[in-house]
Amino acid sequence: MYLLDTDTLIYSLKGDPVVIANFRKFSSVPKAISVITYGELVFGAHRSQRVTENLAKVYRLKEIFPLVDVSPAIMDVFGVLKAQLYDKGTPVDDFDLMIGASALTTGYCVVTNNERHYSKIPGLTVVNWTKEDPATNSYLGSDKPTT
Repeated sequence: MYLLDTDTLIYSLKGDPVVIANFRKFSSVPKAISVITYGELVFGAHRSQRVTENLAKVYRLKEIFPLVDVSPAIMDVFGVLKAQLYDKGTPVDDFDLMIGASALTTGYCVVTNNERHYSKIPGLTVVNWTKEDPATNSYLGSDKPTT
């Protein structure tokens, strides 16, 4: 199952041909979005020039993809990860870390173009659908060298 990050959904809403092709290619694989991603999309819609139109798109995404809510189990993983990453001197933005913790807790793979942040999260499976063949760029967090 895939947990779609905010940037991937924005690419799809803007009609990115590679992302759209990967949505089609993996159409049979279940997908979900985090409530964190949902909140980021609502924020973005309210900051846009076409609030009503963009909110309608965000609300439609909520109908298409199940929302993964934040639970105490997810926040336990978040807290452990945040402490570990701070101790290593490689902190990650809280929202990205919550999305990563959600994926780890539920066993999902994160679909994102934000490899810089997510690659720091140990044990997290990440794939980038902005690439032609995402199977060649799937990796486990902390296994991919960060540049």
